Amino acid sequence: MTYFEFLIKYLIVPILLLLMASRWLTINSFPQYFWRAVWIHVLLALVYTTPWDNYLVATGVWYYNPALVTGITIGYVPIEEYTFFILETIFAGLWWRLAFVRFSDASAQPAPVSNFNPLCAALLMAVWSISAWQLFRGPQSLTYISIILFWALPAILPQILFGADILWRRRKLITLAILPLGLYLSFVDSLAIYSSTWTIASSQSTGILLGGILPLEEALFFFVTVTLVTFGLTLLLVPESATRFEQLKVKVWRLRL
Repeated sequence: MTYFEFLIKYLIVPILLLLMASRWLTINSFPQYFWRAVWIHVLLALVYTTPWDNYLVATGVWYYNPALVTGITIGYVPIEEYTFFILETIFAGLWWRLAFVRFSDASAQPAPVSNFNPLCAALLMAVWSISAWQLFRGPQSLTYISIILFWALPAILPQILFGADILWRRRKLITLAILPLGLYLSFVDSLAIYSSTWTIASSQSTGILLGGILPLEEALFFFVTVTLVTFGLTLLLVPESATRFEQLKVKVWRLRL
């Protein structure tokens, strides 16, 4: 299976189905500026993921079957991979929208920021510190899992500081947006690995295989990326985030005075 065949079968077709399904959904219940928020995330995905992905390919953490990619690269990464960044973000956005239609009734009046947010952020920083130590000083077998956490957690940190309590209040939406899509992407990733579209270096991964095929790190990667998009769209588009932003603006203005 070529990389572009993978993209067509497992990303483009589901995206088209979700777009068709949206015709039967309650359009008025969608947050305003949905597509603007999705394109912001597409841009962020390209900018933030490109250096990380190039490093992984350059150091041999993963590599592609040259017979199954076009050979057109930007840096070390084939053009298909950049296409994947874009399509996965759109797919996650559309799936989030579907989940929002089902769970859009949470309170729009959250309390002022509590200790919950910095406590969650502190826990996240502790995990990031461990991953950084493992990446630079740990065994080679922990390279891939460490670099995923080293890369992803700083991006999640500001989301948690701003709205961990909002995300918790919307936990049904978050769960429905992350869990099914993370499982789906992990499954189709295992199909690509089985067909040798890409390969994960066993020397730089834990060797823990889910279903005998999928490296644990690959599942973590997909759940992390879906989480980034889900948290981002939720915090950009739910009404209580606008309330929170106004509260923070008032606090900042008072501090300046």
